[in-house]
Amino acid sequence: MSPVGDIERITQDRVIALFTKPDGLNYTNLGNWHDRPDNSNIEEDLLSNYLQENGFTQTLIKKAIYELKKVAGVQNKNLYGINKDVYTILRYGAKVREDVGENTQTVRLIDWEHPQNNHFAIAEEVSIKGENRKRPDIVIYVNGIALGVLELKRSTVSVSEGIRQNLDNQKSMFIMPFFGTVQLVMAGNDTEGVRYGVINTPEKYYLKWKEESDVANLLDRHLLQMCN
Repeated sequence: MSPVGDIERITQDRVIALFTKPDGLNYTNLGNWHDRPDNSNIEEDLLSNYLQENGFTQTLIKKAIYELKKVAGVQNKNLYGINKDVYTILRYGAKVREDVGENTQTVRLIDWEHPQNNHFAIAEEVSIKGENRKRPDIVIYVNGIALGVLELKRSTVSVSEGIRQNLDNQKSMFIMPFFGTVQLVMAGNDTEGVRYGVINTPEKYYLKWKEESDVANLLDRHLLQMCN
């Protein structure tokens, strides 16, 4: 590994520890998914387990996941339209029936009223198949649904490079479908901290987190505040 790679690896390892330590953000560490096959923005097993814990039947769970995947996988809409429809089902739940003729039930894929009831996790080097394979540095999964992407850069490289990398990844020639569920797109380094936006946010409109705290490292400070 090159010295540059060593520096980036140190930063990424520290950020992963920040996310997963009990005295940090206490997310579950799903591991390095560089060589894991079939990585997805909707990890069905994780989502199914969460819904099962919340008392839904297997029939309702399968139908709710089907509805989410159907909305996220639409081929005749642009990324903005897909993402907007996905947000609607994430915000208001999937409307499904146990069987024909039965009343519609709402399967809530995220507990917005009680955030602590959700399962927060991260995976690193998430290899995604697309027109060209790409690997976001860190993906944030909530109940198995990819809601956040973070690109990290070493301190001597402008965070703008990470922003442009995120924007490129959203193009159809790369892994645009993966961003159908993503609600927060971030790039960061130790010297500039985190810049964030949503899908399709132009580079110049990425925002800087401005809340103060006693955490000296800007990257750590911003992640602790934004992802808590």
